[in-house]
Amino acid sequence: MSVSERLAELGIDLPDVAAPVASYVPAKVHGDLVWTSGQLPFVSGALPASGKVGDGHGLVPASDAQDLARTSALNAIAAAAAAVGGVDRLTGVFKVTGFVASDPSFTGQPGVINGASTVLGEVFGEAGAHSRSAVGVSVLPLDSPVEVEVVFTFA
Repeated sequence: MSVSERLAELGIDLPDVAAPVASYVPAKVHGDLVWTSGQLPFVSGALPASGKVGDGHGLVPASDAQDLARTSALNAIAAAAAAVGGVDRLTGVFKVTGFVASDPSFTGQPGVINGASTVLGEVFGEAGAHSRSAVGVSVLPLDSPVEVEVVFTFA
């Protein structure tokens, strides 16, 4: 099954590629890999949430941040697909790096980034298995709760 067929089966419409918020390109090809820049969880050009992830008043709950990581991964698929000439040229996922803007007491970064890993596995099947880092940071661009970078394989 092609990637576009799998996306349709899952009911996923890829978003438009998010415009860079600084001086960089959304994705860059090297050999048979396409590296995405850090993707924020933009939906229709806006962040649906902002702030630190954690438990308590004024913080983004981990379950919400997991959904945002999923959105970031879909934005990464869109950026990579645009760089290689279409989503069906993507053959798998090589590496995921996830950043979580974390309250100092929050230690659930791996669970948050599972939102990205899970959707990549749903879309790419066995070829979606990847190495990964999940890193807590003090702040991300535009006060985003999460940012995800993905390295894809393509043919």
